[in-house]
Amino acid sequence: MTDKRITRRGFMRDSAVAVAGVTVGLGAVAALGAEDQAAIRKTRSYNPEMEYRRLGKTELWISAVCFGGHWKRINVMKEDFDKNRRDVTTACMEAGINYIDACSHGEVLAYSKALTGRREKMYLALSDCSREVRNKEYRTTAKLMESLDSLMKEAKQEYVDLWRITCYEPGGEHSFNTSYELVAALEKAKKQGKARFIGISSHDRRWLKMMIEYFPQLEVVLTPYTAGSKVAPKDSLFDAVKKHDVGVFGIKPFASNSLFKGTSAPDDPYAAEDDRLARLAIRYILCNPAITAPIPGLISTQQVANMAKAIKERRQLDVAEKAELEEATKEMWANLPENYEWLRDWEYV
Repeated sequence: MTDKRITRRGFMRDSAVAVAGVTVGLGAVAALGAEDQAAIRKTRSYNPEMEYRRLGKTELWISAVCFGGHWKRINVMKEDFDKNRRDVTTACMEAGINYIDACSHGEVLAYSKALTGRREKMYLALSDCSREVRNKEYRTTAKLMESLDSLMKEAKQEYVDLWRITCYEPGGEHSFNTSYELVAALEKAKKQGKARFIGISSHDRRWLKMMIEYFPQLEVVLTPYTAGSKVAPKDSLFDAVKKHDVGVFGIKPFASNSLFKGTSAPDDPYAAEDDRLARLAIRYILCNPAITAPIPGLISTQQVANMAKAIKERRQLDVAEKAELEEATKEMWANLPENYEWLRDWEYV
């Protein structure tokens, strides 16, 4: 009875936010009840200029755009790496961005270092993709726990907010036994207090849908959702997401930077145009109420400021903006690098 009541409350709340959010962005907060507004104000790195969305049944309130752990193109910044990561993390906190997603050994160590002395200001998700189920040696509960314990010890983390195991692509290449073992590991980590919440990452939407439906223990999923993605008219992944109240982080919002013309350098001649396209993409993605937040990789404090600006702008794109983004996404699909051609399969989710 309790679970049904919570689910219905969450559904009604999220529906109200969606209706308001599609139109006015930050104004969506006004659609929430006093209890939820109070919870938002207590979230990490709260900033009244940032929008926050409920991360499914975790009941966490997460900034509507988050900090993806990848640092592609960071060489154009010509800055000390550690300083850059700490400065960008600081800028995120100041803007109200409160979630970091680190999915490799190097990323976990880099962001653990950047969070030194201020760990409680950010929600931290971690994964070590090289020592999880993509590696055939780590397809048992015992080996996955060994990987987590080793990573947390090296990163000097007493706990992680979200352990989200990075799964093989396509997910269907995992046996059901592997699926069972990884969920058992996630549950064990949560029971032991090492992970507050648990989930998985995959590029296989059909397999994700199966996992969500078969394993209701899963609380969060990460999956591609680009500036050119749309909700499938039937058999959508989001049908399962809504039914089971799962939080969703959208990865690859800019299709591995294929959306942009420039290099991401601060003095690039396309910087202003690319910033505008980035904001249009974020606004468009957030019109899908099932997405908690897109998580772009951010390499500069200026990019953080641009993402914060996107949240303040009107959510729904007007006719001219839709036409501009549609033209840009056509070029995006055409410009995909060979190792990202698989993103074409993510036009309908």
